[in-house]
Amino acid sequence: MFRCPGIVRPAFCQPQPGDLIEIFRGTYQHWVLYIGEGDIIHLAPPSEITGPGPNRLMSVMYDKATVLREDLTEVAGKDKFHVNNLLDKKHEPRHVQAILRDAHSLLGLELPYCVLWGNCEHFVTELRYGRAESQQIHYVVKIGVRALAISLKILMEASRRRGRKGNKTLENTKTS
Repeated sequence: MFRCPGIVRPAFCQPQPGDLIEIFRGTYQHWVLYIGEGDIIHLAPPSEITGPGPNRLMSVMYDKATVLREDLTEVAGKDKFHVNNLLDKKHEPRHVQAILRDAHSLLGLELPYCVLWGNCEHFVTELRYGRAESQQIHYVVKIGVRALAISLKILMEASRRRGRKGNKTLENTKTS
């Protein structure tokens, strides 16, 4: 039986082959595909291959990653994790045999890697659903767009206020 020492919620502890597992790395999540008997297959940039630690934040620097089969508890280290088939309500999962066949066929390959459109979450969602999606990237983009909108609003307001002050100064010089 598989033991889940680093789980977030006990209800999400019993992964089945083909399940997606989300590992919480602090500032981001690493995604892996559970294949059974405690093993996972994942897309690992060099920063993930070295295991959990501060260098894993360097994944944004790499443009290639390797498809690896490893033990879930070794990859997770002390980080919490749980089963998260996040898109099951949105997309029909593929048959488990097809998921596992395709995952195994990619083992050892070096694939293009990009945090925005080809990361570990894209990799496992493509295996499970037949389409690559990353919810954490959607979230980051949404936050970025909101921050940009707020910044523009602040700049426009500052510019408008500066314009009013300039008009008052101009009026004061005309009356003097």
